[in-house]
Amino acid sequence: MSKTIQVSVEIDSSIEKVWKEASRLENHVNWMVDAKEIVISTNTNHGIGTIMKVLTKVGPIKLNDIMTITSWVEEKEIGVEHQGIVSGHGKFTLNKIPLNKTLFTWEETLNFPIFLLGPFGEFFGQYILKFIWQGNLNRLKNTLEQ
Repeated sequence: MSKTIQVSVEIDSSIEKVWKEASRLENHVNWMVDAKEIVISTNTNHGIGTIMKVLTKVGPIKLNDIMTITSWVEEKEIGVEHQGIVSGHGKFTLNKIPLNKTLFTWEETLNFPIFLLGPFGEFFGQYILKFIWQGNLNRLKNTLEQ
């Protein structure tokens, strides 16, 4: 069983400026409180095929998430596949909206293992992750609007 979680934020900044920050994968720790460390393990730090190990911490739970970039469309989308304790796929999508603003949408479909309480963990985890990820997007918004 898997859960899909989606959050979004309207950023008062150009899509070019938002992309410039979102596409710097190693800098995501600057605005994602749950991402404690990102280590790129490929020769490139952007584009399809880039692999990174992300030390993630949510409450008392700490895990290494291995992510592979599966889609990369300049100023539009970054997609990932999660391989680790929690598996699944996700993507960031940027859409230009009027008045030189950007709609940033983050969507993840995740599978929780039995020792993280399987479907029970998915049910409660979706609310916790949605809260954390919305805060992450709000931090990114605040950074870009300064």
